[in-house]
Amino acid sequence: MSCYLFKSLNRDVGKAIHRYDMISHGDNILVGISGGKDSLTLLWILNERLSRIPVDYNLFPVYIDPGFPDGFAQALTKWTADMGFDMRVEYTDNGILAHSSENLENPCFLCARLRRKKIFEIADKLGCNKVAFGHHKDDIIETFFLNVCYSGTIGTMRPAQTVFKGKFTIIRPLAFVDEDRIKRFAKANKFPDFNNPCPYAKISKRKEIKDFLSRLYQINQKIKGNIFRSLSNVNQDYLL
Repeated sequence: MSCYLFKSLNRDVGKAIHRYDMISHGDNILVGISGGKDSLTLLWILNERLSRIPVDYNLFPVYIDPGFPDGFAQALTKWTADMGFDMRVEYTDNGILAHSSENLENPCFLCARLRRKKIFEIADKLGCNKVAFGHHKDDIIETFFLNVCYSGTIGTMRPAQTVFKGKFTIIRPLAFVDEDRIKRFAKANKFPDFNNPCPYAKISKRKEIKDFLSRLYQINQKIKGNIFRSLSNVNQDYLL
């Protein structure tokens, strides 16, 4: 593993955690595991940081199985077990329900909503006060454009946000990390490559936005950074 790559990623994770006061001593943190490189990296680095920082916290990895055929729950459980975790797997039919013939217009929205509902139910049962997701800088930018283009609203995912009247705090420690660096880090660490069984994985609206932004970034390398900075530099005097 590249020492520079680890230091770069760890620096930006630490920057996000400190800027948004994401983690405190004694926190119980549910880590949402999807099987993607983002959530695997999140669990790995939050676990690794425990050996180097004076703040102690507990990690509870949780995977919500959407119910599609050819799932990878068992292989994912083994990978987390090798790290020393007893990952909780919740088997559901969320994916099947969301992609049924009665819900063809926006299956991804319903699937995500059902998954999030289950995550908070489990967090409550486990006594977790924080819920960590592996969303990164590219996810935050893409969500902004998804909201503008398909919802008619200006907004995105926040690095840290309290929900349910302060009962839980959602945290995104990878908020300052580019997706490309996560991919390279996961490859260097030989993280497993799980195939997403969702039938919409390669044709979603998010994929359309991702492809559009990729073409935009090729025009000028400064565009991504400028977009990301603009999300915390809003001039409300020039909005309707």
